[in-house]
Order: sequence, then C-alpha cells, then structure tokens
Amino acid sequence: MRRGRFRPAGTALAALAALLLAGCAEFAAPAEHAAVAGDPARGGDGRSDQGRALPPVVDHVRTTDRVVFLTYDDSAERDPGLADLIRERRLPVTLFLTDTVAGPAYGDFARLRSVGASLQNHTLDHRTLRGLPYPGQRAEICGQQAKLRSRFGVRPRLFRPPHGTYDTTTLRAAADCGITALVLWRATLDTGGTLTFSRGDHRLHPGDIVAVGPDHPTAAHLRSRTKRLLRTIEEQGLRAARLEDYL
Repeated sequence: MRRGRFRPAGTALAALAALLLAGCAEFAAPAEHAAVAGDPARGGDGRSDQGRALPPVVDHVRTTDRVVFLTYDDSAERDPGLADLIRERRLPVTLFLTDTVAGPAYGDFARLRSVGASLQNHTLDHRTLRGLPYPGQRAEICGQQAKLRSRFGVRPRLFRPPHGTYDTTTLRAAADCGITALVLWRATLDTGGTLTFSRGDHRLHPGDIVAVGPDHPTAAHLRSRTKRLLRTIEEQGLRAARLEDYL
C-alpha cells in the first residue's frame, strides 16, 4: 500500500448551495478555504501557538491505490442497519462527531465503533469556527478531544470543521489540540442518493474523500444509500479504504 502524499493547493472555490440536513446540517462545498486537495494550508510561519506545524487541509489524498474514503458526520446512528452493513462488509468508515448532536446517541456510536468505524472530531457545539478568536476555537476542538477520549478512550487525529469553513486560527487551534489533518470532501452523497462534486470532473477518482449526508425523515436510509454508493465505487474499479491508513 502506498500511503497518501499531499499535492499542491488548488484555488479557493465558490460555495455551493448549502444542504440543510438534520443533525450536522451542511455538506455543501466550503464557502472559503475550500477543499484544497491535500495541501498544507499555512499562515504566517506555518506554526501553531505551541510551535507545532499547522495541519494540512484535505479533500483528496494523492495515492496510486484505487481507493476512496467514506466519511459520515453526526446522525450516522439513525439507521441501525448501517452498523450491520459495516460489520457484514468489513467496511472502513470514518465518523466525525459533534458532542451536542451525537452525545445523546453515544451508545449507538459505540456500537458502530465496535464493528470497525473510526470516531473523529467535529467540535463540541457545531459552531462555525471561521472568525472566532483562538480561545473559542481551541475550546471547541480540544473540548471534543477530551469528550471522545473520556467516552470512547480514543484521541482523534482528524478533524472536520463544521460546514467545511475554517481560517488560519482554526489550523493553529487544531494543531495545539493534537489534530494532524483537517478533512473536507470532494464528493458528496446527498440525501437522495446522488453523488455531487465540489470541483473537477463528476466521477470518483482514487483518493477521493466522500461525505455521506445524514438521513432525515424523507431521505433514503443510510444503509441503502451506502450500498448504492458501494456499487458505484465498484463499477468504477475502486474500493473503500480506511482514511486513517492514508493520513
């Protein structure tokens, strides 16, 4: 397996229209500092307040392996069948959790973790971080690090900023909380089961990070949408892989 290598940054993208979903509301393209394909986004001298290198921001991992990465935000537990699918397929998935959204269902996320899902950081309260002072951003990120460590015994390395928006202060705070990469997405599986793309051509490529939108009462269940996505992935000669093995 060749692990991912970061490639040079693309230009910032304009925002797509937001998808207002239950739980973790949006899987639109980030409005600013959007999905820059694995390049370290740095400000100043590229160091955090504690002297740590700023983490890269990725929506795609450069790799020669024919793999893509499935990621879910809060509300992934709403379809109990998803845990069965993960177990049956030995499916590698990454879940980004917000405490105030996912907290009441942490028992369900423990079940997802027990069948192989990885649990990562999505802040305490799902506040838009861009523009917040450093102490507020650090509290959101480090606070959720502490919650997940206390509840599940894990210390996340990956972080997804709410709504995909961030600034250099976010990178500094994330670095000081032990985060090694900010994870965005190039492809989105919407609540109707359609794949959309934030940039580039409209098909999956090796190394793409896919954000699977959460269910709401009128949407197809996560299990059925994920199964359809897996068929698309296989038809394109790709397979799902664990994001943490490449970042």
